This record gives sequence, structure tokens and C-alpha cells, in this order.
Amino acid sequence: MNARIPNHDAAHASSGRNLILWLLAAGCLLLLVLGLFRQRPNDTAAAPQVATSAVSPAASENSSNAARDRLFARLPHRRSSFEPAPTPEQVVSNKVSQFARSRRDIVEAMAKKFDLKVPADVERFFAAAEAGHLDELKVLYENFKMLLQSDESAAQVFSPEEFRRFWPAMMETLGVAEVAHEWPAQQLLDYGQSVLGALRPGMVYVGGTDAGRYIPTLLNETSGGEPHIIITQNALADGSYLNYLGFLYGDRMATLTGEESQRAFQSYLSDVQNRFAHDREFPDEPSQLRPGEDVRVTDNRVQISGQVAVMAINERLLQTLLAKNPDLSFALEESFPFKSTYGAASPLGPLMELRAPDDQNALTAERAAQSLDYWRAAAQRFEGDSEALDSKTRQAWGQMATAQGNLFAGRQYSAEAEQTYRLARDIAPASLEPVGGLARLLVDTGRAAEAYQLLDDFARAHSGQRGAVEAFRRSLRPGSLALN
Repeated sequence: MNARIPNHDAAHASSGRNLILWLLAAGCLLLLVLGLFRQRPNDTAAAPQVATSAVSPAASENSSNAARDRLFARLPHRRSSFEPAPTPEQVVSNKVSQFARSRRDIVEAMAKKFDLKVPADVERFFAAAEAGHLDELKVLYENFKMLLQSDESAAQVFSPEEFRRFWPAMMETLGVAEVAHEWPAQQLLDYGQSVLGALRPGMVYVGGTDAGRYIPTLLNETSGGEPHIIITQNALADGSYLNYLGFLYGDRMATLTGEESQRAFQSYLSDVQNRFAHDREFPDEPSQLRPGEDVRVTDNRVQISGQVAVMAINERLLQTLLAKNPDLSFALEESFPFKSTYGAASPLGPLMELRAPDDQNALTAERAAQSLDYWRAAAQRFEGDSEALDSKTRQAWGQMATAQGNLFAGRQYSAEAEQTYRLARDIAPASLEPVGGLARLLVDTGRAAEAYQLLDDFARAHSGQRGAVEAFRRSLRPGSLALN
């Protein structure tokens, strides 16, 4: 029998080859791992150079570890991907604090420019806003108002000039803090982004309602990028506000002057006097005074007061501002109808673009249809929504839809106006504004009985607003939004 005898030399050689192959494979694997460490994406140029001189194994290992540590130190911080994203509430809170700091900085810059001293209570005001202490902020605000009622007391705290300079910045800070407190955080962010997202670069934004003014202002200045110029339609008749706009934006636009404000006031006063004289001379003719214009004669002098009068002056001043800035585009979120702006206005998302520059942006039937599609989609988002029917969110969106209904009514797009008012009512069922706009339109189009029934139904459904409905009914007359 031929027994197979093991060949020890061959076995030894085979074992040696296997060991060598294993060592080579291990070495390649080690080089591959080191190569992966050395060539991470986007950091190849920053990878440390490997020395080629001979070193001991221990030194080589220490050198590799140090190189690896230096490399990891240069890579982007990766722990952030595991950290939770800030909640909407945290985002809004941080933005409010950032905004308060920015307004404090503006006050300090104004003080430096005009050689004024910032009173200690004003410093406390901004510190409370930055810390998110809304109750303290309101107390300080009320204290300022009480001091203003007594010149002698006020002089002990601040000079009238100091206060007039700083007050608009304080008002904006309080307004921003209040809307941030009243609105759900995510809805606030969505609303502000919808407004700002509708603007083209470089547009001037004119806010009207508290939400329409303060929420975009907050996001505009705390979200990076080139901020828009933001003003309000409601304070142009205030001289201190005009000074504030000049300080903020005087290098970006032609702002209004005190002389222009006085001219607007005198122009309105003369107009009211003529209409008041007409109504006294011809009592049987339709009154020319507008509903809400409070005109009285004292010592043979005509005195005017009330919101309607103030907003009429603001409307004149906005037209002056438009004329002084022919190269700027303006967009409006309307709180009070400025029908003199409707003639060249056009829908712009949830806003109105004033003085639409060309045929592409002008109001046409096609543009009106696109606007209706926008508001149908907005109304659908609120269908089945569990939030209160009188919520701040619903009121704000309903107001913007109502404003576009006013635009359509003023431009004789009656069918589009009616549909927009009804969509606004679907969005904000507890708001009188869309119901009032629709009632005016129905009266103008010969459907007065339907208009009054609409108001009666609203008053029954919302008994707390019955007084407002009755006041509106008394002021209702044909042609209130038609362009003259």
C-alpha cells in the first residue's frame, strides 16, 4: 500500500505564502481605512500630509491619531443633525428678542445723532421686551402714557423731544411683542412668510392692521437678506412717526416732511369745510360728509375729529409718498380703504400692488380670476379647522380677502367682488368686515333687501357685535366704495 507522506517543505512554503498574503491584505485594508480618513468629501485640501520618513510603529500610530484628530476638528460639526430643531415657539421668541435688541440699537443711534439721552425707563422697556416680559412691558407703556398727560411729571423723566424721537420705536416693539403673544407661533410664521413672500425684491410694504404691520416687520428684520422698507398706512399723519421713517429709510427713499404733513391736513380741512357748508345749505340733498366724519363748529371754527378724518389725511400723505418715489413699487395690506389708490392697483398674492407698473401687472379679468383662485385655496385651508372662528389668524386672512373685494368693487368687477367677499366670510365667519363689504356691494347693485337680511343674520349669529352692525347699517349708502 502506498502511503502518502506529507511534504513538510511544501507545507512550510504554503504556510509562509498564506501568511504573506494575509499580511498584504491586512496592510491594504489598513491603507484603505487611512485613505478614507484622509479623503473625506469636501475636505481633501485640508487633509494633513503624511510623512514619508521611517518612524517607529508607536510613533506612526500616535502621528496617525493626531492627524485624524486634526482632520475631524476641521470637518463640519455633525452633532447638530442629532439635535432637535427649535420649536416654532422658540423661533418666534428668539425673533422677538432679536427685534427688541435691534430697536434698542436704533434708539441709541437716534440719541447719538440728535444728542439726546435715553431715559432709564426707556432702557428698562427694551430690556423687558428682550427678556420676553410682556406684562412689565405693558406696565411701562402705560406709565409713559400717564406721564404724557402731565407735562410737569413728564419733564422729570424725559424731555418731550426725547420722547417724541423714541416713541415710534417703542410702539413697534410693543406691537411686535403683543402679536407674538396673541398668535400661535406656527401660524404667525406662516402668515408673515406669505406676506413677505408675495413681495418682489425692493418693494415697499405698507401694513394696515396690527397683524399686517407687526408680523411682517418682525420677520423682515430677523430673517436675513436685504430687508424691505416697511411702513404703516395708519400713522403717516403723526409727525414723530415721519421723523422716525426719515431716520430709518431716508437713505433708501424720499420720506415725508412736516411741511407736507401740514399741507395734507390743510387740504383735508378745506375739503371738509366745503362739504359741511354744502350740507348745511342744501339739507334736502344727499349729504356730502362721509359716515364717521365728526365735524363740529365751535366759536365759528370748524373742528374735525375721528378715525375717518385721520385716515383721510393718511390717504393724502400716502399719495404724496407715492409721488415722491416714482421708481419704487408699493404693496398694501389694507386696514382702512384708501379708494384713491384703487385706480392703478392690482392683486399681489394676499396683498394689493399700488401703481401696478405695466400691463402684465394691471388688473384685468384674468388677474381677477387668478386672485379668486388664490382665495378659494385659502378658504379651503380653513375648512374643518378646529380653531376658534374669531381667531386672530382667521381675522387677518379674512381682512386681506375683504380688501381685495373692496378693490374689485371699486373697479366695477362686481361679480369677482361678491365672490371674494363670500370667500372672506368663509375664512372669517365672525368678522363684520367681509359681511359689511358684501352688504355695500349688494346695495350698490340694487339688492338692498338682501343686504339688510345679510346684516340681520350676522347680528343674530354674533349678538356681541349687534351694536357695530347697527352703526354700520346707519352708515350704509350706495356708492361708498365706487371710484369718483
